[in-house]
This record gives sequence, structure tokens and C-alpha cells, in this order.
Amino acid sequence: MIKVGITGQPGFMGTHLYNYLNTKDDIHTIPFEDAFFNNKGALEEFVKQCDTIVHLAAMNRHEDQQVIYDTNIRLVKQVISACEVTGSTQHILFSSSTQEEKDNLYGKSKNAGRKLFEEWASKNNAKFTGLIIPNVFGPFGRPYYNSVVATFCYQLTHGETPEIQVDGLIKLIYINDLVDEFYKAIINNGKKQVRSFYVPSTAEKKVTEILSLLEDFTDNYLKNGIFPSLEDSFEKALFNTYRCYIPEELYPMKLTKHTDGRGSFVEAVRAQTSGQYSYSTTKQGITRGNHYHTRKAERFIVISGKATIQLRKIGTDEVIEYHLDGDEPSFVDMPIWYTHNITNTGDQELLTLFWINEPYDQSDPDTFFENV
Repeated sequence: MIKVGITGQPGFMGTHLYNYLNTKDDIHTIPFEDAFFNNKGALEEFVKQCDTIVHLAAMNRHEDQQVIYDTNIRLVKQVISACEVTGSTQHILFSSSTQEEKDNLYGKSKNAGRKLFEEWASKNNAKFTGLIIPNVFGPFGRPYYNSVVATFCYQLTHGETPEIQVDGLIKLIYINDLVDEFYKAIINNGKKQVRSFYVPSTAEKKVTEILSLLEDFTDNYLKNGIFPSLEDSFEKALFNTYRCYIPEELYPMKLTKHTDGRGSFVEAVRAQTSGQYSYSTTKQGITRGNHYHTRKAERFIVISGKATIQLRKIGTDEVIEYHLDGDEPSFVDMPIWYTHNITNTGDQELLTLFWINEPYDQSDPDTFFENV
């Protein structure tokens, strides 16, 4: 069991890495709070508990570039000082950026911070791994801060119109792929060494290409409930990112019910991709689910009876609740990293139809149990 602490844990990358490591049986996470940087004793106690420290804490944007540089170097030096005071020589991983190659103080702070860690590790016979990372995107990124993808997703799901300033080619990595790179570096039990490497991008796209795909999601999925093709790994990653910006009040979405003398007909799912359909019957008062997915797109459709669907984002306390009635068939789509359940709250048996974009694979279920 490797004890891992993540500075900057509450941030975009830190949250994803912390949640991902908590799905691994060989990792024990040590919680970190940003306030530790203002409390020398707390930071030193945190350092002592860790076998591995992933240093993600950094300032990305500020109107004064010098503030960015000074802040990022200060944070690196504080971690190094805590290690020296406590005599700790654990493995340190550092998130740098391909901005190192550019003439800006953020990139320079990343390059200088990486070299400070390299010098510390060499002097103390410690292990250091520097990851030089391309542009990162994924669910829950802050719009106007973390990435252009986050900004576009937010704008398109909130009725705003995106604008392209420069249509450049961007090297991208999806957050799920990046945290797996960190995990592989953490569990690498090789000899102590000081190394840095470029994390390969998982896609290279022009800004216009990204926006065009996101606009298609808006026109087909957001407005009409049609799932896009999820066969391409980048498009699936982009879609899972997009879904997490959809305002919660848009659900449940009503389906059109066609009724005549023969009975009723409802179209439940329209998709440009393959998937698996299943259904369940649920007795009164019974709850199903209480699990989350990290990559699957899933739809719950109440066909008959009454139900309450609950969702909660992993790592948070707020519970989102929806009430559905089969007399007016409707659905809720489950975002990734949200644990969810469905409860029969009616006075008859509940009939629910489920659609998910990939068949269940017992060897790779992507299903993690946690109560809402």
C-alpha cells in the first residue's frame, strides 16, 4: 500500500487524481488542504505521512505574471523545505507543462520549479519524476481558467456564444488518461532516479474542430436527446466532458408519448452509437444502483410507476434529486463521476429502461459502488 498525498488536491487535476487513486487497492490517499501552505507544522506533518507526494499546487492565471512566477516557486520551495526539515526522501512527482517551451512567466515557473525538485532529489538521494503535460481537458474544469474546452462547454450549455480568438492546433490529453500516467509513475518501483518526460498528447485538434463537435452535441444531444457517436476515444472524452456542464434543472427530460386506441408508443433512446439496453422491475420502496462510472454514458427511463433518482458528485455532499412518473415518460442521463440510484416511490411495481453505451464487461466493469 503506497501512501500518496496530492498538493493542490481541491483543484481540477487534483480532484480527478485523488478520486482515481481512491479506486485503486494498492493506494492509500493522504488528504491535503490548501491551508497547509499557511501552516508550516501542518505541511510538515502532511509530508511525513506520505510515501509519495504529487505536487500539483500552482497558480495558472493572474493579471500580474510575476505573481504567478513568485507563487509557483514559493510553493515548490515550501514542499522542499518541509521534506528537508522532516528528513523525508519520498518520491515526488511534479506536474509541469509544455508551456515551459514558451516565453511566459508561467512556463518559466514550471521549468524552474522542476529543476529545483531535481536538485533536491539529486542532493538527497531521493526519487523525482517530472511530467511535462500538454493541454488538459475533462469534466469539472473551470471555464475561462483551465482550458478552452471547459469554456466552450460552459458557454454552449448556458446559452452563450463561443468566440475563437486564434484557430491554432492544440495538443490535448484527457484527464482520465493523465491521471493514469500519474498512477503508473507512482507505482513504478524501480530504482531511485531523477527523471522528467513529456506526457504524450492523446489528440491534436484545431480549435474550430473542437467547437464544431461541441456544437453538434448541443444541436443533437442537448436539444433533442440524441447520443452522438462514441466510437472515437477523443469524441467520447469530449462528450463526457460536455455532459458535466449541463445545468441540473434541465432534467428530467420528457419523452413524447403517442397514444391511440391500441395503447401507447414512446421512443426512448436515439443514438448514433452502439449500446446495451436492459430493463428492471423494482418493488415498492426498493432502491437500485448506488454506484458511479468513470467513462460510461447511461440513461435511465421510467416507463411505468413512480421513481426518485438521486445523484451526487464524488467528493461532495450535495444530492441532486429528480422525480419521474411513467404516466409522463421521462429520462435522466448520468454524468460520469456521479454516484446515482433509483428508488420506487410509487404504489405499484416500477418499470425502468436503461441504455448504456457499452456492454457490461465483468473484467472491466467501470462500476464503483458508493452510496448516494
